[in-house]
Amino acid sequence: MPSNVRLGPISAAAPGPLYQQIVDGIKREVLANRLTAGSALPSYRVLAEQLLVSLITVKRAYEELEREGITFSRQGLGTFVAARGNDRTRADRRAMALDALRSAIQAGRQAGATDRELIHMLREELKAQPTETHDSIRGSAT
Repeated sequence: MPSNVRLGPISAAAPGPLYQQIVDGIKREVLANRLTAGSALPSYRVLAEQLLVSLITVKRAYEELEREGITFSRQGLGTFVAARGNDRTRADRRAMALDALRSAIQAGRQAGATDRELIHMLREELKAQPTETHDSIRGSAT
């Protein structure tokens, strides 16, 4: 795995199962373009040694990534980032963000906020959050 790829920390003390921590770490690296389409992932044995986890844990993580279309395996060659791996990871993250927005809207409405107030709050939060790509919200409040 390239030296600039960081999956850690992978720990039994961290939230979530070890295999899911590996899945999330690899997805994070794909999303950040530190792992690009065609990039080889380390072998099960090498990654297990690097992360101090079992081969079964790495195997399960790789199987999950393949099932999600993030990676693909070639017998005798290894596991690689799929051509559409970044798109799938990004789509998953956007779906999670949309769910969070829906929950926030529901919570805001239950608290008595108007749509205009909710949009204002969102704009203020967007201004307060640093980001690499910032698209302004266009349109008027409903």
